[in-house]
Amino acid sequence: MRIAVGSDHAAFELKEAIEAHLKDQGHEVVDVGTHSLESTDYPSYGEAVGKLVASGQVERGIVCCGTGVGISIAANKVPGVRAAVCWNTEVARLTRLHNDANVLALAGRFIAVPHALMIVDAWLQTEFEGGRHARRVSLIAEIEARHQPKADG
Repeated sequence: MRIAVGSDHAAFELKEAIEAHLKDQGHEVVDVGTHSLESTDYPSYGEAVGKLVASGQVERGIVCCGTGVGISIAANKVPGVRAAVCWNTEVARLTRLHNDANVLALAGRFIAVPHALMIVDAWLQTEFEGGRHARRVSLIAEIEARHQPKADG
């Protein structure tokens, strides 16, 4: 699977561990940064991962910041992105099963690397269930479409 990863400085070490883990499993990883512990702004990385996912250049994305919340908000501003902050494997599994989440968000300051890798694995191994959940995901897309700027002309 082709997966984009991105983080700010607060979750840089977690992103690096996730990237290595994904590569060990044979996934192709697109790392949009950051590439150091130097202070940086999470919205840029959330948007970059979101754009890759929404455009179909990657199948899924993983974003990390201190809490996972800020970077997930940024990623969710990209039309077509359904980013979910997950703190355990069951939540990760349900965000795929019921919400077809295409971006996983993790808290670099609150989740230990071994636990985060288990969350990543659960999220990647779970497929969307469809059925009644497909209708709900479609409703989310309709909300998104209603709030897109109208083209002139």
